[in-house]
Amino acid sequence: MKDCRPRLQKRIGWVLAILAAVTAAPAIAETPNFGKFSLVPGFETAQGKFSGYTGGSFSLSAISNRDRDKKACIGFADPKPDYTMVLEKDFEQLTILVNTGNTDTTLLVKGPDNDTIRCGDDTGRSKDASISDRNWKKGIYQIWVGTFNPDAKHKYTLTVQQK
Repeated sequence: MKDCRPRLQKRIGWVLAILAAVTAAPAIAETPNFGKFSLVPGFETAQGKFSGYTGGSFSLSAISNRDRDKKACIGFADPKPDYTMVLEKDFEQLTILVNTGNTDTTLLVKGPDNDTIRCGDDTGRSKDASISDRNWKKGIYQIWVGTFNPDAKHKYTLTVQQK
């Protein structure tokens, strides 16, 4: 009887190579559009201000329909995150605000475990989005700034505040 192990090992090798290529692809797609920043507790106000512009027809609900508090994740953005935020330590409270001058924006923040999703829409009387939440764990977060309508281009200022 012929030994089938070499052929089986070769097939397993191919399967592992394909899996490695597929799992490496998201790392390339996750390169942020506008940059990466790091924050430590007590950061200066200026260290938490960034600018960018909205645009894209990727539905943010494809990342998650609802966040950890069951809020709807809505809006359209580029498939790549706008920013990568690195929290060097745990933060008790953070607020992330978008300012376009009252354009209908949305926010989606994906946490370091890829399961913690935070979404934001209108802020009070403003149509600009914000997220204010507790218990931000140390790690890498991806931030998408979206719009209610696909492909809408608006300049924005993104502000991260510690309270």
